[in-house]
Amino acid sequence: MATAIGAALTTRPSLQPHKTHLSRFSPNTARFPFQHVSVSSLRVAIAGAAADGRAADTSAAEKKEEQPFKVLLALKTQYNDGILVIDSPTSKYLLLDSSRNVHSMLNKEDLWTGSYWDEFASLPSVIPPGPIALLGLGAGTAAHIILNLYPSLHLLGWELDEMLINVARLHFDLSKIETPNEHGGRLSAFVGDALSPDVSVEGGFAGIIVDLFSDGNILPQLLEEETWVELSKKLMQNGRIMVNCSGRDKQEYYRERKIAPMKLSRSWTENSCIKTLNRALPGQVCWKLVEETDCENYFAMTGPLPDLETWSGSVPDKLSSKVKDWKLCE
Repeated sequence: MATAIGAALTTRPSLQPHKTHLSRFSPNTARFPFQHVSVSSLRVAIAGAAADGRAADTSAAEKKEEQPFKVLLALKTQYNDGILVIDSPTSKYLLLDSSRNVHSMLNKEDLWTGSYWDEFASLPSVIPPGPIALLGLGAGTAAHIILNLYPSLHLLGWELDEMLINVARLHFDLSKIETPNEHGGRLSAFVGDALSPDVSVEGGFAGIIVDLFSDGNILPQLLEEETWVELSKKLMQNGRIMVNCSGRDKQEYYRERKIAPMKLSRSWTENSCIKTLNRALPGQVCWKLVEETDCENYFAMTGPLPDLETWSGSVPDKLSSKVKDWKLCE
């Protein structure tokens, strides 16, 4: 192990060091649907760390084609069956729980991820000025991108696992964006239930970003209409909610069998989260499909469909064509 978590967190005496657990991370069952890295290299790193406490070397041929990875940290907490931090020459990755999914990443040179986190950076252009909530902060991937593009914003992030926030400070530069920058922008990180009634600010949020998963699945509360009704009450006038709604229904069937999913209608009606949100707020929901090499994610956003040309012209070039994919649920 490159870092001992107990020693690294001695500045927070209220936290007890957590015993390292790597045996649960089987390279044969690992899944990494949200990252553009070599899955085999990550599996080798995990397998090697589980065997002898250090990242395993790949063969000379593999090294020529794949980035070297090493496990910086592995532990188990009350809320996460496993937390893994994987380092490569270009990026760091946060893997959580028994799903072995990548929940956060931080590139060392370019904050753009080329993955679904980038989509959240389009939200500030279509909401009024004001604070933005991030429900499901993870290691702060979306927060880093948004504050880099909109440095005067105040972001407020909630994460259930206090140890995860400390890991993010240690390995993912979270503390850097918790300190106000020269424009006054910053992230305020909170430990607690992101769906609690206590998650609120006076005057309401200008935007709420929802990225809540457990064991690789979207939280069941997000499939309840009342959840979305209550979240919408926390917005200021003309505020919006943007949601990572996961993949199409029953996509797990195809992942487990390693077969390509059937090409269906590619409609919002294939995603239960969006269907629930649309029932809760009828006529007020937009959607888009974010397709990547290894997965597809549906996104939803509340409020009327923005003028797509205006929106396209107000976001960075990386997002200008992507925002044109949004449609109204109808």
